[in-house]
Amino acid sequence: MAEAAGKDPIQFRLDLLKRAQENPVGSNNDYDAARYAGVLEQVREKSGWDTNSEGKNRGVAAYFCHNSYVANVVDIANKDGEQVIEKVYASVDCGIVVNPDAAVNMTEGSIVDGIGHAMYSGLTFSEGYPEQNNFDMYRLIRHGEAPKEIEVHFVENNIDPTGLGEPPYPPVMGALANALYKANGERYYHQPFVKNSIG
Repeated sequence: MAEAAGKDPIQFRLDLLKRAQENPVGSNNDYDAARYAGVLEQVREKSGWDTNSEGKNRGVAAYFCHNSYVANVVDIANKDGEQVIEKVYASVDCGIVVNPDAAVNMTEGSIVDGIGHAMYSGLTFSEGYPEQNNFDMYRLIRHGEAPKEIEVHFVENNIDPTGLGEPPYPPVMGALANALYKANGERYYHQPFVKNSIG
């Protein structure tokens, strides 16, 4: 999506979602274009995308599943020849948030886990068997590789609570890939993206 978007990948997505609202294709769409747009609009505002992105290596992505919607912005800084994840912004629409602290914790955990798996966790197979069969060989994210800051925001509405276990996990991977592209000019299509570039 980001490759087709041009200069403003958030506005590109919002324009597509506006078209989906005004002129939907088919009648059995399993997503709500207005809620999808809502998390993108909120993450654009909370991250200062329009006023604060100059000089930053930023990536954005959005996702929906389990009737919930999540958008992420990832900021990467180049420091001493290494790329460091400075901050991740998350906007979540999961309906009414029953337990705010737990909801923030689930979102933060999904973001850290998603970054770790996107960057480092790879499985290879030999003659049909996994070569990484325990955690001494399966690379997980380390404390120093986690984002320095995560900021979570929830869309306030009166929709019945929806899922929050899985929805925050996938979009951070896409946002990270897009931020890495801004940082080093390389597109990442396969996971793990890089094994030792973020410290």
